[in-house]
Amino acid sequence: MTDKSPIINIDTLEMISAGNGKGFESKLGRIGRLIGMEKLGCMFHVVPEGKAAFPAHAHHANEEFYIILEGEGIYRLEDKTYPVMTGDLVSAPAGGVETAHQLKNTGKGELKYLCVSTPNDPDVIEYPDSNKFLVASMVPEDGGLMKARIRYIGRTENSLDYFDGEDQ
Repeated sequence: MTDKSPIINIDTLEMISAGNGKGFESKLGRIGRLIGMEKLGCMFHVVPEGKAAFPAHAHHANEEFYIILEGEGIYRLEDKTYPVMTGDLVSAPAGGVETAHQLKNTGKGELKYLCVSTPNDPDVIEYPDSNKFLVASMVPEDGGLMKARIRYIGRTENSLDYFDGEDQ
């Protein structure tokens, strides 16, 4: 059993700013590990008007479940879009590009939601809009995919031959 409190107030979360200064901007607060979760992850997202927290992506190993706490937006799943609003529950199953998903704030004010997910490690994430992928393994307990000990972002056309660099 953990010595961590099983309770945290959302207003006390340490929020980290993320984005690229263009279409992606958010404040993120990690929850799962803070309250002792080991088989579920959870993160609080706050996304300003007209922005998305992340590019459209598909996790090969992890499922995500969104709980819309405040605001409204558009949920994109593959090539379909669905309006979302406060109180909606949204699934993002694991799979290939057919499960690529993204939440974008299209309302007035902030879009606030929780993302509950499986924390399977390793994971491969595909980004269909930019034709790239991310491989992450050995993700630290207090960090996300970008802090993984083994992390690679690339495109399949840049792949090496299996025996590249092997002399024996």
